[in-house]
Amino acid sequence: MQRVSWIGWGICLGVFEKRLIEPELLDRASPEEARPNLADLVRINSNFGGHSTIRKMFQRVVHNGDNFTLLDIGAASGDTARLLKRLYPSASVTSLDCSPLNLEDAPPSKVIADAFNLPFLSGSFDFVLCSLFLHHFGDEQVVGLLRSFYRVARRALLVCDLERHIVSYCFLPGTKWFFGWQRITLHDGPVSVRAAFRSDELVVLAKRAGIGDARISVHRPAFRLSLIAIKYDGP
Repeated sequence: MQRVSWIGWGICLGVFEKRLIEPELLDRASPEEARPNLADLVRINSNFGGHSTIRKMFQRVVHNGDNFTLLDIGAASGDTARLLKRLYPSASVTSLDCSPLNLEDAPPSKVIADAFNLPFLSGSFDFVLCSLFLHHFGDEQVVGLLRSFYRVARRALLVCDLERHIVSYCFLPGTKWFFGWQRITLHDGPVSVRAAFRSDELVVLAKRAGIGDARISVHRPAFRLSLIAIKYDGP
């Protein structure tokens, strides 16, 4: 029995060796279905490591009394913008998403645009941030996105994303009765984890994008990865 158990764990861990990108329900959900899922995402970010990871990242790059501009790509309902405005009241934060529905509750300023065709010149914002966004795309697309985001950033590019791990994969299904997660959340959460990265993979993708000095950190127990690529240590 013990040997069977070890074999099962080995197979399970082996499955997680490579990224697997599958369709998510939110991409084709009606507004009535999407809004509760977006609320779940805010709960997850607020209480289970998303916001704490972002706070730690900005503590590394923002100076006391610093005024800065930020572009948040894939901003969804704008919870990151609200967090950063609380922490840095003088900051100017622009939320960007391709979905008007996602941005419905985001605070101003906000832009509906395609992340693959950013309507901004090089160095338009002090910081460019993308949180829980890159894992939706294949490696070649991620390389192109990182290169583009780095170009638009004047001071630094910041990335926060999921870590591909069996614990994060099991978290939402394992806590569904306690937290009452929505149907889309229960489907898309594990799918996102399977599509997520490990730290060494993110390093390789950043280097392929021409970002050789990216600093990668693993955040546990949040099971988040962060990438900070400083171009100019302002202000």
